[in-house]
Amino acid sequence: MSPVDTTTNAGQLLAAASGGRRRLGDRVFSRTAVVAAVTILALLAGVAIFLVSEGYPAFTAAASELPEGKTFLDYVAPLAFGTVLASAIAVAAALFITHIAPPRLAQTLGYLVDLLAAIPSIIYGLWGIFVLGPAAVPVLKWLEQHLSWIPFFEGPASATGRTMLVAGIVLAVMILPIVSAIAREAFAQTPRKLTEGAQALGATRWETIRMTVLPFGKSSVISGAMLGLGRALGETMAVTIILSVSGAVTFNLISQANPSTIAANIALDFPESSGLAINALIATGLVLFAITLVTNMAARAVIARQNHE
Repeated sequence: MSPVDTTTNAGQLLAAASGGRRRLGDRVFSRTAVVAAVTILALLAGVAIFLVSEGYPAFTAAASELPEGKTFLDYVAPLAFGTVLASAIAVAAALFITHIAPPRLAQTLGYLVDLLAAIPSIIYGLWGIFVLGPAAVPVLKWLEQHLSWIPFFEGPASATGRTMLVAGIVLAVMILPIVSAIAREAFAQTPRKLTEGAQALGATRWETIRMTVLPFGKSSVISGAMLGLGRALGETMAVTIILSVSGAVTFNLISQANPSTIAANIALDFPESSGLAINALIATGLVLFAITLVTNMAARAVIARQNHE
């Protein structure tokens, strides 16, 4: 056998061996990924089954047996409304800071954003009630005096600052690291040839951002906003500490009368509840689970549509 044949056979054997190792690694990774996916689905199914089985008695119970003597729908509607309202305020404020705020403000906040993720939620709540709330009182009064014709600011303004507007701002600060980090990474991945090509054609800095950076990172921005919304929907301690709850359904963001959120209501009432009241609280948890699930499904549908366009 010639040296050439020996070298060729050795190379083939080495390639086959390395290919076998790669195929083994691929199989291990693939099976691990499948197991992880199935485990997540099983956990979600387990949570859903628990919520349905434990919350079902509240769905069928008479109003006189439920907390506050209301039907379950009347009981959960203000809580669901408050949950969505506070989360919407939080996402809107976070998106403003990360994408719309003046460059100097955004740059200053950018240095602090990554540090916010390490702060416990209860600290945010204490900051909101002792610092941001009192500081917001003059602003709330100004909004009542000058913008009371808008339903959001019709007043009367709270004297303590424990309002849905303050709670929404605190939630915005809490979810800001999530929204900002994902958006920042997405924008950083914009192909350099696209931005340089736009600038070569005479586009201004803003036009370059609008025509290249924003379209490229649009789906990631939506993903970040939805992840932040999911965090805001389930936040408990900060909202529990800040809000002065009245149980009303109102769009008034500056008054003392505020709807609670589902998570905060569960945290407040669960320790003192028993019997059917516990089933009612678990049933509201099922509603929160459904809201979060629908929100994530809607986000994935929007992202998939953007990717196909």
